[in-house]
Amino acid sequence: MVERAPTSLLAAAGLIAGFGVAVGTGSRPLGGVVLAAFGLSCIYFWLRRDGAGTATRLTIVGVVAFALSHALGRVIGAWPSVLLVSAITAWLCWRWSDARWLGRPHAIA
Repeated sequence: MVERAPTSLLAAAGLIAGFGVAVGTGSRPLGGVVLAAFGLSCIYFWLRRDGAGTATRLTIVGVVAFALSHALGRVIGAWPSVLLVSAITAWLCWRWSDARWLGRPHAIA
């Protein structure tokens, strides 16, 4: 099960959902809780299947994406910024983790 977890989708969904909850509820801390839940789930999967190096690298990507979305939001708008950094984060998660586990054919049971 751990091998098949799509962390690229989880990471992107966490950034988008975290921002959506923050905007929708007016509570930035609640948005942070949503973001953290998705992020911690990703870290769990990366540690279990890819090791500490990949987990650290992708965690840094997520933190930088979060910070960059704030700065970029001032230039292109909040939602476009969140969607852009989410797409880049998803691509890096796929490239460095998911492709090894989800990109190969699996035997049908």
